[in-house]
Amino acid sequence: MPLTGKKSLIWVAIAALALAVVGYILWQSLAPQGYGSAIASGNGRLEATEIDIATKQAGRIEEILVEEGEFVEAGQLVARMNTNTLQAELRQVEAELQRSQNALQTARANVAQSESYLAAAEATVHQRQAEQNAARQRYERSNSLLQRNVISHQQVDDDRAAMLSAQAAVSASQAQVAAAQAQVAASRSQVIESESAIAAAQANVERVQSEIDDSLLHADRLARVQYRIAEPGEVLGAGGKVINLVDLTDVYMTFFLPTAEAGQVSLGDDVHLILDALPNYVIPARVSFVSSVAQFTPRTVETSSEREKLMFRIRARIDPELLREHIQAVKTGVPGTAYVKLDATVEWPDALQVNVAP
Repeated sequence: MPLTGKKSLIWVAIAALALAVVGYILWQSLAPQGYGSAIASGNGRLEATEIDIATKQAGRIEEILVEEGEFVEAGQLVARMNTNTLQAELRQVEAELQRSQNALQTARANVAQSESYLAAAEATVHQRQAEQNAARQRYERSNSLLQRNVISHQQVDDDRAAMLSAQAAVSASQAQVAAAQAQVAASRSQVIESESAIAAAQANVERVQSEIDDSLLHADRLARVQYRIAEPGEVLGAGGKVINLVDLTDVYMTFFLPTAEAGQVSLGDDVHLILDALPNYVIPARVSFVSSVAQFTPRTVETSSEREKLMFRIRARIDPELLREHIQAVKTGVPGTAYVKLDATVEWPDALQVNVAP
């Protein structure tokens, strides 16, 4: 082989070796520093719960009261939807409510009037019954006197006619009582109907008022405005997103451990976090989630070596009180490393001792 060809092969071998060395050094620098088999580690990134403030009904955005990056408190008004149509509808249903209330007063007055008619009719019945009794007694006496030829037949006939007339008057007054009772029942039915109309109108008022209240968009927790998704003047459909919030009191890091290590991790275990941006601080956290399903799972796990490749997702949540204490400094998206003890009897090394406290 020519000398020039041998030199080329030597230089290619040297370059390949140098590349391998650089790759190994780079891998070592990026891999988490090990602390023995009792402490497992995994790389991750700080994340936080995100909340979208959205509209309940379709409408136009009237005003947005916060800017990106601002902190908001629980209950703070952050946006307002246009409510002109709802205000007009509210006035309409309030008028219907007032009309129903007036109808109820009228119905109650009709009940009182009908009851007075009924009382008068019942009094008339008693009067006519008394007159009937007197006419019957007069007829009976006249009929007795006729047997003794004391009075004339004409007098007896007159007394009998008066008795029959009194009976007819009683029947007529009893019919008036029945009519008055029916009128009372109808008036009371109108009262019930008016009360139902008031309940329905009141429900409509409350519904429209609730929609107006829902047009005022509030934050439900301490959070930071991450994005203004929409702007004033835009028309959104029901459920349209207006603002995206990030809850900085619910911050966690997600990392992955292989099967052998993940199987030794339990909920509530201590986790110590070191962020790339703050390498001198060790932040306490606790395991809040261990996946029951492996990630990066081959379709068929046939051998033990393949099972070693299974990775399980684990989430370490930072204490909310600690986050509130340093709320202004909390950032999401920051990469770092999570360390978890697999043996509770082992002490944390000095480099992993917590030095951040609430």
